[in-house]
Amino acid sequence: MEPTVEELERLAADHLWMHFTPLADDTAPHIISRGEGCYVWDSRGKRYLDGLSGLFVVQVGHGRSEMAAAAGKQAGDLGYFPIWTYAHPTAIKLAARLAGLAPGDINRVFFTTGGSEAVETAWKLARQYHRSQGEPGRFKVIARDLAYHGTTLGALAITGLASIRAPYEPVTPGGHHCVNTNQYRCQLCAHVGSCTLACADDIERAILREDPSTVAAVFLEPVQNAGGCFTPPEGYFQRVREICDKYGILLVSDEVICAFGRLGYMFGCERYGYQPDIITVAKGLTSGYAPLGATLISDRVAEPFEGGRETFLHGLTFAGHPVSCAVALENLDVFEREGVLENVRSNESGFRDALLDLGDIPIVGDVRGAGYFWGIELVKDQGTRETFEGEEEEEMLRGFLSPRLFELGLICRADDRGDPVVQLAPPLVSGPEQIEEINGILRKALSETWERFVA
Repeated sequence: MEPTVEELERLAADHLWMHFTPLADDTAPHIISRGEGCYVWDSRGKRYLDGLSGLFVVQVGHGRSEMAAAAGKQAGDLGYFPIWTYAHPTAIKLAARLAGLAPGDINRVFFTTGGSEAVETAWKLARQYHRSQGEPGRFKVIARDLAYHGTTLGALAITGLASIRAPYEPVTPGGHHCVNTNQYRCQLCAHVGSCTLACADDIERAILREDPSTVAAVFLEPVQNAGGCFTPPEGYFQRVREICDKYGILLVSDEVICAFGRLGYMFGCERYGYQPDIITVAKGLTSGYAPLGATLISDRVAEPFEGGRETFLHGLTFAGHPVSCAVALENLDVFEREGVLENVRSNESGFRDALLDLGDIPIVGDVRGAGYFWGIELVKDQGTRETFEGEEEEEMLRGFLSPRLFELGLICRADDRGDPVVQLAPPLVSGPEQIEEINGILRKALSETWERFVA
């Protein structure tokens, strides 16, 4: 007999340790029980627009029978076999397909089970690559302030969020951070009135400060998630590529969020016109129907490991799982059949305009993002850009706005890992109807927030 809603809530309170959630929280969790298209329903039957694609994951929408069928068929043929020494058909086919989609000379695929592991793999690979080149002293990485790159101890060292590193210090040594591309609050170029790409030059300063002979890689997201969808200024990644080449450092494009259509392209680096040495992916690779990640590697980085000259001493039991790879292949088929990338590109301007339309609400400061990945920064004063801080920010975001948005039927993210923002990343199959719904709910919730906390 299936447990009742009340029994599920009690069982969750007693046994389920939810991620990034206070364990002592005695509030009954919201239990999401099913999904269809761009919407999910909770255990009491209320419908919500999934304005965050689960967690930047469900690109092709919820409840797709063809994804379930692909998983079921593969499980019937071969439920599990590792890719340690052996191989299996779905991992081979998916690796070849990803290599064909990836830009430039990205032709090798090392599977993981998620994004943190893909980032961890990229760092380990960069270190072993430089060792193979006679430079064992290259172990450091440069990333950006506030950037989130994962929670395993290696990925956590790359993550530029001091608050989530602090409980686990000392973390893996070697992570160093430079300024991000927050153009709304940029202090480096503000005095000259236009962008000088000083944020890119700060990467070079960090490299020189640490000694270039000790730096293995630079890790950057095409659009930075934490802090609220920081987009790069024009020419930023071209300058970074030049800097990396100048000092013999690998450029890693962390696309755990940005790949597979989130920015309207299969890979975010394509949108911004730069060629990385390594790309990390996960999330949208399977649209969340099965766990899978990957580290995509250029011929140059793979070359020292070819011909049995050197072995990359790394692996994960469930990486490249046959069922996950079959789901990913079906996911990519859906992208092609339904023109998912084209849908994002054709609706991006309408999505942007719907969010800019909220600018008459005084609490709306900056609207930034690309594709189906946007952030709205909240301010006390649009003219001075004064922000919310401390207990007031906590009460505004978590005490009122986040539950109010949920009450109104919109799942999104109210985030304070920098200045307060609301983030939106709906399924890539969303269209004008969902964009209009997002606009309406945000208008009501943000207006109420302004009246309650500022006016």
